[in-house]
Amino acid sequence: MAQISMSSEHGVLDLPEHVRGFALMHVAMRRDAGRLSEAAGAVTAKAVPALASWWQMVRGAIDWHHHSEDEVLWPELRRRVRGFTVREAAIHGDHEILDAAMDAVSAALTPRGVTDLPGAASRFATVLTEHLRAEERLVFPVFAEEITPQEYLAIERRVVATAPARVMAYLQPWMFDGADRRAVASVSATIPPPVRLVGGTVLRWRYERAVAPVLSLM
Repeated sequence: MAQISMSSEHGVLDLPEHVRGFALMHVAMRRDAGRLSEAAGAVTAKAVPALASWWQMVRGAIDWHHHSEDEVLWPELRRRVRGFTVREAAIHGDHEILDAAMDAVSAALTPRGVTDLPGAASRFATVLTEHLRAEERLVFPVFAEEITPQEYLAIERRVVATAPARVMAYLQPWMFDGADRRAVASVSATIPPPVRLVGGTVLRWRYERAVAPVLSLM
């Protein structure tokens, strides 16, 4: 298979429409890794609880994203795509390394551990960036060339169905935070209207309150 150079690192509009929701989650992860790194140098013991609360929401979304890959997405791609099992070996073990980096951030988000936060945040950002880059090199060409948009969206629905309620309450505003309006419109078209309405109002307001203390440290 001829490899296609596709990435979400410079936006998602060059990607096929059906892949953009997945890509926006990667954009959100990198954005928040950057926010954490910026906030880490300014955080005080007093500000730790609010930052820790925000981090738990971010980590919950990332945990769900990569566990749903392990439990739903990768098995489906192994079943549907010839040779995917061999190609997948390129990122084998990445999720365990990412878990360890996130564990270090969580351990540093205590009044006593906060001096370790800048280093833990920097390590997390590096690990996350490298993992997402490798994962996109692997799966974006598969999504674009080796399964149909309809097949992909059917798998995506199964993935989303595994999200815990706390993640579902966070997911839409988290993905759309700072995203290009055209990308938001494209992804929104795949979300049922009632869910889209709640996500753009009540859940967005709740999300913005959670993020505000982090932004104040940047």
